[in-house]
Amino acid sequence: MATQFSVEDGKSWRAQFFTIWGGQAISLVGSMLVQFALIWYLTVETGSATVLALASMAGMLPQVLLGPFAGTLVDRWNRRVVLLIADSSIALATILLAALFAFDAIAVWHIYMLMFLRSLGGSFHFNAMSASTSLMVPIEHLTRIQGVNQMLNGGLNVISAPLGALLLTIMPIENILLIDVGSALFAIIPLFFIPIPQPERSGKPFELGAERESVWQDFKVGLRYVISWPGLLIIGLMAVLINFVLAPAFSLLPLLVKDYFGGGVIQLGWVESAFGVGVIVGGAILGAWGGFKRRILTSFFGLFGIGIGAFLLGLAPSSLLMLAIVGSLIIGLMMPMVNGPIFAVMQSTVAPDLQARVMSLMGSVSAGAAPIGLAIAGPVSDFIGIQIWFVISGFVCISLAVTGLAIPAVMNIEADRSASTASSDEELAAPIH
Repeated sequence: MATQFSVEDGKSWRAQFFTIWGGQAISLVGSMLVQFALIWYLTVETGSATVLALASMAGMLPQVLLGPFAGTLVDRWNRRVVLLIADSSIALATILLAALFAFDAIAVWHIYMLMFLRSLGGSFHFNAMSASTSLMVPIEHLTRIQGVNQMLNGGLNVISAPLGALLLTIMPIENILLIDVGSALFAIIPLFFIPIPQPERSGKPFELGAERESVWQDFKVGLRYVISWPGLLIIGLMAVLINFVLAPAFSLLPLLVKDYFGGGVIQLGWVESAFGVGVIVGGAILGAWGGFKRRILTSFFGLFGIGIGAFLLGLAPSSLLMLAIVGSLIIGLMMPMVNGPIFAVMQSTVAPDLQARVMSLMGSVSAGAAPIGLAIAGPVSDFIGIQIWFVISGFVCISLAVTGLAIPAVMNIEADRSASTASSDEELAAPIH
């Protein structure tokens, strides 16, 4: 059964959580700058779409292939230690790459390797931070915290590209990498002084010498937990479909702006900035409002809105770029409404000692649908036009939002938590072979 850590002193939990959160936010700024700088370096130096695609794959594979096992390990280990090691390892790898740039010994495969290592460390970091949030924040504030997280992500989308471009004009790339190392210290130092609660572990204890389940057995526990909970399983399958259509659509956005609307890099910047501004505003609204009392309603409301925005992008006449900008703004506005409540539902309903592996499992499965969708979307768009994929995305999002309202297991996912988790806890006690 999930255990929610209660905090009697509201100021205390806010001070501790937001000190850690603020350090992580500063570190994310550095990470986004590095991402932009490295992609731009590969673009200028190679001019190869294949190189950029391989770089994207290097950053994607750890999450898709290793994410569930990273979550499993996070549930077994001390989460503060995981955060410390993940952040420190990423910083050390970045220092090494900066040295290679400084001595002009850099090769493309070095950048691939750094992106892979950063993604791997980021997978551990994300799972540890997400699973710890439910133990540091009172349950009634989880949706608001997710709104703030979404607002942060939107802000980073808006500022990272222009800031990265500015820095590249005034300093060498190795100095930008060192900025990221410096920003990582803001994430690492608070972890030495602020405790992060550990969940009570189901099953075997952690004592030295005690027999413990293997990592594979722990992974199967998380998989069985998801499968045995119909509402959570259905939401996971919905996420697969959404990523299958929506992620490729956004990957094709530059071509939509260039080939269909006849725009250039400035016009693409307008469309992407509109999305980032929408995420900031949506996150702020969710953070202040908190969403509907039944969180899943907020997510379906947001999903319906994303469908409307995708329709505007797909159906806008080629002479009305402004309509596409409005569509991008709406999608950004509604993204926090979808993601924030879903994360809050999982943080408030999934057993704390299972959260990392459950979240990573669902994230990896849904993320894995994106490259498959892209492989299909490319030829389809070449044959019948890019905008059709946005129309397909809008139709799928609206259909899932409406269909979800008619599925009791999804609508009652929070109300049914007691019965679902009780059943799961009984299964957790059974031997796993």
